[in-house]
Amino acid sequence: MSKINIKPIGEYILVEPLEEEEKTASGLLIQSSGKGERPQRGKIAALGTGKRDDSGKLIDFNVEVGQEVLFKKYAPEDIELDGKSYLLMKESDILAVIN
Repeated sequence: MSKINIKPIGEYILVEPLEEEEKTASGLLIQSSGKGERPQRGKIAALGTGKRDDSGKLIDFNVEVGQEVLFKKYAPEDIELDGKSYLLMKESDILAVIN
């Protein structure tokens, strides 16, 4: 992952989308990029400054830069930086971390 010159604000997270692959019954891999659907899997590229609770206390993120995550399909905002596509989303849009 290359260095990114952007810092999300607040609870926002910058995610690099990963193309999902499907396997046929015989074990051949088929990339979903040909389907025209937005990926729901990505790698965290940058974390925001953090969310604050009602008393102003900073709440730690539950995810880290470099982790692969699954997220809600229509929640993220598409952005482009240096010719590369990224997704900007809130931590609450992340459904799971892939181990």
